[in-house]
Amino acid sequence: MNHRDTKFGSIYNTEEALIAFDALLSEAKASSSKVFFLVDENTHEQCLTRLLPELPNLGEYELLEVPPGEESKSIEVAAQLWSALAELGANRQSILVNVGGGMITDLGGFIASTYMRGIRFCHIPTSLLGMVDASIGGKTAVDVAGVKNLVGAFAACEGVFLIPDFLETLPERELRSGFAEMLKHGLIRDASHYSDLIRTGFEKVTPDQVRASMNIKLDVVESDPLEAGARKELNFGHTLGHALESHFLEAYPHDPLLHGEAIAFGMWLELELSVLSGLLDAEIAKAIQSDIASIFGRLALPESEWESVTSWLKYDKKNTNHSVRFVLLENVGKAVIDCSVDPSLIRRAYENWQAS
Repeated sequence: MNHRDTKFGSIYNTEEALIAFDALLSEAKASSSKVFFLVDENTHEQCLTRLLPELPNLGEYELLEVPPGEESKSIEVAAQLWSALAELGANRQSILVNVGGGMITDLGGFIASTYMRGIRFCHIPTSLLGMVDASIGGKTAVDVAGVKNLVGAFAACEGVFLIPDFLETLPERELRSGFAEMLKHGLIRDASHYSDLIRTGFEKVTPDQVRASMNIKLDVVESDPLEAGARKELNFGHTLGHALESHFLEAYPHDPLLHGEAIAFGMWLELELSVLSGLLDAEIAKAIQSDIASIFGRLALPESEWESVTSWLKYDKKNTNHSVRFVLLENVGKAVIDCSVDPSLIRRAYENWQAS
């Protein structure tokens, strides 16, 4: 299926995506609505230049460009973009088209949902991470004070247009990063999807596998739009993963972990916590951890840096009554939310990870 209507906007895949997006541009031109494209330097050069010639109904448009990387997902850059929109005459009838990976779709969605209390926007994700995760589900956010996604909102978009050809523009590291979120989808909801991904590998991800991951996420978020229950499952690997990501952004700003890399290591650790908490069979965890290590390698992290990592846990949005809450596994395809874990087990998980 190449089209799916959701609470957060319609999703269009493969050939239908270009047709549907061009129709949206035709409507914008007919109503004299201003069109703005938000890109980073990489997606401007590698993706937008390929996209625009395929759009016969594209009229006049304005271009907003930010530097690539997580550093652009900030309130400072947001303020610059709000000012640019105002100077360029954006109004409530305008539409912002976000062309890029997860940083661009998170940032662009936040800009659009807050400018003039909300203007129309859509996503054209160009990374594997964006296609299977960041662009789907209505979350928008920026990072503040080094904390991932500290400020944001839920907002529905006009549409998400998936063009798999853009995956050809990605370096291997970016493909691998997006693959981590696909593995997560299988681990929390679909054991056969996980096995299929491991069999194929990130280098040969197929459109059908992208669609399967997308549909797993859509099924979860549509059942729980505001993350009161089941949607928390999607945070498997993210409690410690986000902490690792924040630590590396602060400690190594010129060589941070990519989001998917941090989530992969977070999943390794949270699989270990699942075993230490008595939820998951150790042999099952060991097999998955071996898969993760074979794809993402191992990360040597000194004890002094681990203390910095755990200091970020207090900002996790799942925390309740000052207690860090995890999503753990009890089997492949079966996640358990709102798990309270003793700090001593978190420490043991780290020690086992470093010894592996």
